[in-house]
Amino acid sequence: MIKKILLVLLIILLIIQFIRPKKNIHPGPEPADISTLYPVPANVDSILSVACKDCHSNNTRYPWYNNIQPVAWFLANHVTDGKRSFNLNEFATYPLARQYDKIEEIKKQIDKGDMPLSSYTLIHKDAVLTDAQKKAVIGWSENIRQQMEAKYPKDSLVRRRPPAPPVAER
Repeated sequence: MIKKILLVLLIILLIIQFIRPKKNIHPGPEPADISTLYPVPANVDSILSVACKDCHSNNTRYPWYNNIQPVAWFLANHVTDGKRSFNLNEFATYPLARQYDKIEEIKKQIDKGDMPLSSYTLIHKDAVLTDAQKKAVIGWSENIRQQMEAKYPKDSLVRRRPPAPPVAER
């Protein structure tokens, strides 16, 4: 009985190798990239490339193990979630208030140690940020926030949240 179960699992594992998710690779210029609005210093760009852009851009560098299912599905889902949250290549398309929030979130996430994710840095040791790298990215994001605050009215940088639904009385 156990041999039959193992054989069925092996067959399923072999079959799913042919079901592949679409890769996140879009070569060419990115007209809505954050760099079209705000300069990205070379040192910060190299940090972002190693520690952020695999999940937060339109161009993921795929490791060899992305060719194995169900790992590729997990990575595809992870990249989709990362891009939905914040995409450096789509930044210029965001409403101004969302841009401001996302720039602030960069600082918060790095300060708390939430980004890059530990599950990412477990395999990508080069993505573990040093204190100097954290300081560089945080300084860059704070600079952008200051530029936005100087350029735009304060109320345009505040995200309007829909009102909470009324609480039903019993």
